[in-house]
Amino acid sequence: MSECGNRIFTDVACTMCGCVCDDLKLRIVDGQIVGVSPGCALAEPWLLGQSSFDRPLCSISGRPVSMDEAVHHASEILVKSTSPLIYGLSSSSTPGQRSAVRLADSIGAVIDTTASTCHSPSIVALQSVGESTCSLGEIRNRSDLVIYWGSNPSKSHPRHMERFVDSPGLGIPAGRAGRHVVVVDVKWSESAELADTFIQVESGKDLEVLWALRGLITGLPLEAAAVGGVSRETLIDLAGRMKQSRYGAVFFGLGLTRHGIPHLNVEALLRLVTDLNRHTRFVVRRMRIPGDVAGADSVLCWQTGYPFSVSLNRTYPRYNPGEFTANDMLERHEVDAAVLVGTEGGEKLSDDARAWLRKIPSVILEHSGVECSMPGTVRFTTAVYGIHRPGTAYRMDETPIPLRRILDSTLPADHEVLDAIIESVM
Repeated sequence: MSECGNRIFTDVACTMCGCVCDDLKLRIVDGQIVGVSPGCALAEPWLLGQSSFDRPLCSISGRPVSMDEAVHHASEILVKSTSPLIYGLSSSSTPGQRSAVRLADSIGAVIDTTASTCHSPSIVALQSVGESTCSLGEIRNRSDLVIYWGSNPSKSHPRHMERFVDSPGLGIPAGRAGRHVVVVDVKWSESAELADTFIQVESGKDLEVLWALRGLITGLPLEAAAVGGVSRETLIDLAGRMKQSRYGAVFFGLGLTRHGIPHLNVEALLRLVTDLNRHTRFVVRRMRIPGDVAGADSVLCWQTGYPFSVSLNRTYPRYNPGEFTANDMLERHEVDAAVLVGTEGGEKLSDDARAWLRKIPSVILEHSGVECSMPGTVRFTTAVYGIHRPGTAYRMDETPIPLRRILDSTLPADHEVLDAIIESVM
């Protein structure tokens, strides 16, 4: 029996969403995960689908090759490229993300993360006005008011309410009974069923509602009978509840970034929380979806000074969302070679971006076992951090969570493949 053959692991971290829950219990039999508890609609099917692998899988245009041949071909693609792009990083880990930045620096590439097609408006907004924030543990221990705005955690983060709202805290020993939960969204959801208060906003009217709340918080009268489909009485009640809370927390999701001018919607929420801190303690947090996209932000900031959409083609980092955003560059045909790391094929890219991606030579590092026969593509099947290799993932509150090896595998990790490519390029 191997070291990770038949045994039970406790306190295992899962990277299927931004909660990075690190309290899972896994039962391993013959190199296969056969039991997962506590149950989670995202974690359980993913973990049960993981297993040990016997050998590395590398291919060029769908043809199986050795690791050395794949690395050599990948380095040739990048050396010949005049405008390379490195994209993804959200399902990688700190070691792989660091190596991706090193590769970008060595070949003068643009490096971008999946945040550019996700919470990039939120990042732009907090760069403009700041963020009143804290750890998830502080929210669990102190918050008596929790608001979900433009988010449906019951589906996107199945255990978020269980761990940080329902659980007792040091200052909230009654747990869920000691908290008032508000869901603000454009339609009824599973999370709304679990809330004490549901407020339905007209699609595209979040900015108006947030600005009305800012006025109420600062003492201005609200003359309109309704704003954004929300009645004046409801808005006055919510503003009063916010001001009277001992410790309030608002979690916002992508619903706030899908209409209007997205970063201004988020900026309005951030300013509202700043206003509330003149009366009570209030914090705001993004509901990050991919497992380690927060880690990708952190590593890029640490290595380059910027969180995403960074160009290193002039030997120093330049940051400009839009100009150096992966999706936009691919749509404009400004990329002649791509390296996809920890993004499972770039499914978040637009149809036009994916169409151009299919026309240029690419290097793909993925965990899935689906083979890619796209002409000119070099593909590496890599080990999964937190399953086959140790690593670090950052929770949605930027708290680093250690990942352990659970299953044996001879697959290379992202950072090992990238380091080999860097050595070959150099």
